[in-house]
Amino acid sequence: MQRWRGYHGAPVGWGRSVVTIGVFDGIHKGHQAIIGHAVKRARDMGVQSVVVTFDPHPAEVVRAGSHPAVLTEPARKAELIEALGVDVLCVVPFTPDFSRLSPEAFVHDVLVEQLHAALVVVGENFRFGHRAAGDVALLERLGRTFGFGVEGAPLVSDEETVFSSTYIRACVAAGDVTAAVAALGRPHRLEGVVVRGDQRGREIGFPTANLLCHRYAAVPADGIYAAWLIRRGGRAGQRAERLPAAVSIGTNPTFSGRERRVEAYVLDFSDDLYGERLALDFVAYLREMRSYDGIEPLVAQIAEDVAQTRRALADPA
Repeated sequence: MQRWRGYHGAPVGWGRSVVTIGVFDGIHKGHQAIIGHAVKRARDMGVQSVVVTFDPHPAEVVRAGSHPAVLTEPARKAELIEALGVDVLCVVPFTPDFSRLSPEAFVHDVLVEQLHAALVVVGENFRFGHRAAGDVALLERLGRTFGFGVEGAPLVSDEETVFSSTYIRACVAAGDVTAAVAALGRPHRLEGVVVRGDQRGREIGFPTANLLCHRYAAVPADGIYAAWLIRRGGRAGQRAERLPAAVSIGTNPTFSGRERRVEAYVLDFSDDLYGERLALDFVAYLREMRSYDGIEPLVAQIAEDVAQTRRALADPA
């Protein structure tokens, strides 16, 4: 997959393409349907498929301080998009000037002049241009003017809920990682670098990896979770490891903690992880965060958490 920074990245002689546009945070089942449809139509037409997305999140530029929690960091989002068979990922810097482009200017400058769109595939709730003034109906009218087609993809849902990034953020914030799995089609992933903590886990026989995450990362609600820890290969050609982990999120009230932390106890593991960049794929919520009267009941509960983690990760469902 080619990766362009900005829509001016199209090479000389760039031909027609099928384009889809969106923030695509999470690459959830709805996004997968839209992007998958664009890839299929591009192959049918014998042209390139292009995903246009934005960095930073448009909300932060339009309304400073309103940056939503991020479900997928840029590198992870690119991996997921590439796995869908996309030919080009075009990441447009979302600047104040770009945010002021009218719907008509956006279509002319981006879709027509640079990407040479033959077809544009979007969700039926797609909005674009300054103040989100453009909708699918306007895009269709502009398509007739400039000579490209428009296909709207229906929203994806289960029996009750339309899958969206907003919905998944709410699930994660509530600790409902099972519902997040259903909407994403895979576990919610949290990434970060392992830093030194208070070493209390090591002292009581359960050493943890203390994960320092991005400030906008979508961190699940306080509680105890079963998760897979993803340890990427450090050398070229080295495969990633997937290790079972019991994860604690919260302030560690037994020790009167104040700082909210993400700590993972990796089962049956003794290597040093300090300084490594890791990921956690959340599979199940086990229990709420609690305070214990002493070390012994805490250790007994952690042992039970580990046993529950083994059961949750062994369950094929």
